[in-house]
Amino acid sequence: MTAVGGRVSLCPTCQVPSHTQFASADLVEPIVYGGFDRAADPAWPESGAATLDDYARWCGHLCGLTCLRMALGPSAPTLFELRDGALKYGAYTEDPDGTIRGLIYAPFAEYVREVHGVNATVHRHLTVDEITGLLDQGRQVMVSVHYEIRRPHRQSPGRGGHLVLVTGRSPDGGLHLHNPSGIDAGTRTADLTLAEFEPFFAGRGVSLH
Repeated sequence: MTAVGGRVSLCPTCQVPSHTQFASADLVEPIVYGGFDRAADPAWPESGAATLDDYARWCGHLCGLTCLRMALGPSAPTLFELRDGALKYGAYTEDPDGTIRGLIYAPFAEYVREVHGVNATVHRHLTVDEITGLLDQGRQVMVSVHYEIRRPHRQSPGRGGHLVLVTGRSPDGGLHLHNPSGIDAGTRTADLTLAEFEPFFAGRGVSLH
């Protein structure tokens, strides 16, 4: 997460908080590219997890709830408070072998509406042009992208599997997004042209208003 003097810092472009799904923002790159042990993250209590084991097991699955936490603003609950609430609604499930599955959009949207009073709409088929239309309606949009969107100038290895929060348009008409697994300040909050964004985009998401 990003904070200054105990206060959540807001993105200067969109005035939405910037958070990472891993408690220490400076450890995101070692975690996602270097095999750094999530259980060695010294800031894990800030996540709201009850135990280190719980944090280490779940933090890699919470990109969607990190997006929600950013969308809820500076007074949002901790990440693991959101996890606990989403679990009650079935937005995540666990297989008998312990495999975590989610985020599951429909129960997630129900959770967001009923618990947080935010209008959440599932978009199972979504185009880039429709994203910009939703932004023009004053919505923020959680979109499914490949996690390598943090390196948009490389060829996309695929589409989907990770969630980022699109908070508005960039000055050139592209998209301004917040990435829960951005590896530095420039990838945690980024402006992408539509042409850069599209190869990573899986064509689905959830809009929030």
